[in-house]
Amino acid sequence: MRLRYTKRGRLRFTSHRDFQRAFERALRRAEVPMAYSAGFTPHPKVSYANAAPTGTGSEAEFLEIALVEVCDPDKLRELLDESLPAGLDIIDAVEVRTTGFADRLTASVWELRLDGVEPRAAEEAVAAFLAAESVEVERRTKNGLRTFDARAAVAGLEAVPEAGAEGARSRPDRPGDGPCAILRLVVRHVTPAVRPDDVLSGLRAVADLAPPVPAAVTRLAQGLFDEESGTVTDPLAPDREAVRPAPPKAAGPAAAKAPEGAGTA
Repeated sequence: MRLRYTKRGRLRFTSHRDFQRAFERALRRAEVPMAYSAGFTPHPKVSYANAAPTGTGSEAEFLEIALVEVCDPDKLRELLDESLPAGLDIIDAVEVRTTGFADRLTASVWELRLDGVEPRAAEEAVAAFLAAESVEVERRTKNGLRTFDARAAVAGLEAVPEAGAEGARSRPDRPGDGPCAILRLVVRHVTPAVRPDDVLSGLRAVADLAPPVPAAVTRLAQGLFDEESGTVTDPLAPDREAVRPAPPKAAGPAAAKAPEGAGTA
């Protein structure tokens, strides 16, 4: 079964490990008939796909679970959603009917809310970023400081009106009624990964755009990037559209053989 879940509100600060623990508790509470790994310490078979960084919200996280019984996707989604805290919400469930799910996660759509930034300043910074052939940024990793190009992975970047932003729901932690710029970012999944904060570092490098407070970042979608339309498609759609394999039919009684040497009338 493939599931889509969210990280909303304060639970965007939940680490991936914390979510794993919460999800495994939810599996037990919901009495999901899970398949388990072999060995001395069996674990439920759960595969996570491209989790969002800690501190970012998301409307499009995905995972896959292996079951030992056939379950109704809608009922399973409801049971798991009730067993998780509000903010970690299971919003979709489909039966696994296709392979290569990870290959369908090639890009993400992000919304960046920049409180304290004038929309006009954000538009100018976006134009400067897109006009650059490359934008080198630095990120500290476990192996030290690393420099890479944040521009090449960006398939789309624009400033959008706050009223039209999908994440324009009022936030209780918003600092005030001052200016606010909203950016819509489409970034390809490459190696090394380019994150929204890397793009913000790039905007600072090319246009000195520095929000006075940390940006509120939300992943709106992730899936297969369509080069022609510039959109990110739903990775669960192929499973919904695939026809469920028909169960094998029981073999009927074998046809009676004609006696050897019998002629035709």
